[in-house]
Amino acid sequence: MEKHLHIISFDVPLPANYGGVIDVYYKIKALHAQRVKIHLHCFEYGRAEALSLETVCEKVYYYKRNMSKQLLFNSLPFVVVTRSSDKLIENLLRDKHPILFEGLHSCFHLNDERLSDRVKIVRTHNIEHDYYKNLASVERRFFRKAYFRMEANKLERFEKNLHNADHVAAISKADAEYLGKHYKNVHHITAFHPNDEVKIKGGKGDFCLYHGNLEVGENNEAAMFLVKEVFSKIKIPFIIAGKKPSAELLSTIAVYPHIQIKANINTHEIDELIRNAQINVLPTFQATGIKLKLLAALFNGRHCVVNSPMVNSTGLEDLCVISDNASEMAQKISELFSKEFDMAKKEKRDDILLESFSNEENVKKLIGLLS
Repeated sequence: MEKHLHIISFDVPLPANYGGVIDVYYKIKALHAQRVKIHLHCFEYGRAEALSLETVCEKVYYYKRNMSKQLLFNSLPFVVVTRSSDKLIENLLRDKHPILFEGLHSCFHLNDERLSDRVKIVRTHNIEHDYYKNLASVERRFFRKAYFRMEANKLERFEKNLHNADHVAAISKADAEYLGKHYKNVHHITAFHPNDEVKIKGGKGDFCLYHGNLEVGENNEAAMFLVKEVFSKIKIPFIIAGKKPSAELLSTIAVYPHIQIKANINTHEIDELIRNAQINVLPTFQATGIKLKLLAALFNGRHCVVNSPMVNSTGLEDLCVISDNASEMAQKISELFSKEFDMAKKEKRDDILLESFSNEENVKKLIGLLS
């Protein structure tokens, strides 16, 4: 018997070049490989329609996201109320297939009585109100800080709508533990990603790397920390790669000739940097969800230096060098910079990554929720 699934995506998932859409796109690919017929619904707001999605989906629908500033004053979170569509409901009602809502962002119609007889699954990418509180804490611009605080409060209230889901698929163990205390049928289904084998380059690299979407406050904060507190103290070549670096970050880097930025480069170029770096340095100050940049570094890079919030409750702790203060991190980086990666450790990465972060095994768990 054919299996069909509606997926409501908060964004067009191609190109798969940032955390949330990476999970969506590689989930779709994994479902397609298991012969699940996907009816994909995308909210569009700046990313073009992606014709190649037709090769892995039965049908792809696009809806313009309503970005009216008036919706900032709605009682619902802006990220939710701007993703509502009568046409979406009309398309969902054409059949009785299960529905996967990608993140709270896509859950405006979760409570619609016309969908009461459907199997409804919500994929959570973060504990969203915590994520937005943390965005507020690192934001310096007054109006954006106020927006993030307001959105965090609304998202905390809106989260209660998860009671109307048949299943909640949390992306991390920590998120699953939190959600399991409040909602029924919570499952840990970890991140989908582009890696199906561990591919570590032999030899040594001649630079360290931090990568991430620098437009996001937490990534800008991490990059600033590395520049000011770590790499200002050691003269090891350091590259920061990512989209839309802040003026503050650019001006801070300009003081240090051994630090450079590669802004707005494509996914392939970032992948090459990850493989060629001697050390991928990935601190975070926001312990929510699971960071796909960490999986990319462990599947493809050599040494990986992180802080505790990056790896806590991920199962990846033993694959990284963990350091929680700047001076210790600088010391660890200095020690590792001259050491070739021990390829015997690749077996450990194989064991952990291919067992716990296998798309094939992950998708079987998800398919089990569709009945």
